[in-house]
Amino acid sequence: MGRLVVAAAVAAWAIPIAAWVDSVVPDPYMDEIFHVPQAQRYCRGDLLTWDPMITTPPGLYYISLAYVAALFPGAWATKVADALEPLCTPALLRSTNVIMAVVCGVLVHDLLLCIKPGISKAKATVYAILVALYPVHWFFTFLYYTDVASLAAVLAMYLYCLKKRFWVSAMFGVISILFRQTNAIWMLFFAANGAITYVQDLCHSDYVSHENNGLTDKSITEVSDLANKATAPGLRRRRKDRSITMKRVVSGSTKLHTSFTEEISDISFGLWNSKCKVLITFTPFVIVLVVFVAFIIWNGGIVLGAKEAHVVSPHFAQLLYFGLVSSAALLPWHFTPRRVSDLFRLCRKNKTFSLLAMLMALGLSFVAVHFFSIAHPYLLADNRHYTFYIWRKVIQAHWMMKYILIPFYVYSWFSVINILGKSQTRVWVLSFIFSVALVLVPAPLVEFRYYTIPLVILILNSPVIDNGKLLALGSVYAAADLFTLAMFLFRPFRWEHEPGTQRFMW
Repeated sequence: MGRLVVAAAVAAWAIPIAAWVDSVVPDPYMDEIFHVPQAQRYCRGDLLTWDPMITTPPGLYYISLAYVAALFPGAWATKVADALEPLCTPALLRSTNVIMAVVCGVLVHDLLLCIKPGISKAKATVYAILVALYPVHWFFTFLYYTDVASLAAVLAMYLYCLKKRFWVSAMFGVISILFRQTNAIWMLFFAANGAITYVQDLCHSDYVSHENNGLTDKSITEVSDLANKATAPGLRRRRKDRSITMKRVVSGSTKLHTSFTEEISDISFGLWNSKCKVLITFTPFVIVLVVFVAFIIWNGGIVLGAKEAHVVSPHFAQLLYFGLVSSAALLPWHFTPRRVSDLFRLCRKNKTFSLLAMLMALGLSFVAVHFFSIAHPYLLADNRHYTFYIWRKVIQAHWMMKYILIPFYVYSWFSVINILGKSQTRVWVLSFIFSVALVLVPAPLVEFRYYTIPLVILILNSPVIDNGKLLALGSVYAAADLFTLAMFLFRPFRWEHEPGTQRFMW
């Protein structure tokens, strides 16, 4: 029932708004000027011509082609190239993402029930609708971009990995990479943590089997007890220690580990002892990774086109931007008086460590902002993005502003790490941070669309909040959505072209 409610709620606003957007903005908009003609080439049956300005693989065009063919099976059955081309209008191509937005909502609902078994279906439904309203995701539901379909594929990959259907998960991993190459990082993240969970389950099975054998075989137990009492106190102690270690590995909870190194050692021990089983079980992910690396070597880089505008860069400030944007987008989790007081109270428990961590974080953030903050030409040229105004009106308002924001970056990341640590292991949190860095740091362009997937993963793995906070955040999202829609529909842009420049003006 929850799935139907989510699908109906998302479709109820997505379909009429999509129709309205198509009536007001019927022509390709922003990067649609590249994506729509490329999809229309595929509709003509021309699968070999490629626009050199497109950086992502053709996954979106394949999905759209299948979608149009499913809507008009008669056209597909007759003459594909001639019959499908007139049907691939911008409006119909955009509707691909409306369908994908509904799928995303349903996947978020199912993921929450899988990740948080104690959550009610009603709460999972509210969460799924909240994610559908997230402004960046919501806006690109109505345009022909890769983001919504990419998110749907990543969420499907995550869900099937949690369900231990690894071949299906790897298949969705391939599909997600066909939408956006950086999704290979999320495939590795899910597979790595899936392998850890798999090993913990194996240890749990062995432990339970050992305990059951000890309880059922009474005669052996009695003999063992007599022998232990007589001659082997050291053996009893070793068995007790082994039992504690097994419980640690089984649990997967940081609360049973006294240190991070202990957690690492337990996981490494489990992975090494079960290495053959792990390699066999996770073979599909290994195959996808090998093929992806071969593609990068053959292609000479990770992007397909416009390579000169998407050169891999050490953009470490990007990681700081994500921390602040994601914590601001999840305001009830991170920016409340109670949350601030909780963090300060936590720091006071271990003043020395907290002070050193804070000084190190501030120092590294200063280095990232001062030496590794990049202003991409696309960021400065196109005023149809919020990042254009944030960069000019906030970060560049004064030379000190980018340094004033450093404490907010540090606080945001401390809060994110602390929140995730309440429901996930230290290794999971560290691997998540590392994955976010691999996705964002090489990207020279500051673009909020790149933050959507890790932000949704944050929502899925953060502690559940009460209905009042959810309602308040949903109201903020809805207001931001309406504002963005009004700016988009009622303040049209005009194209101004000067030699050597491409600028959009009000």
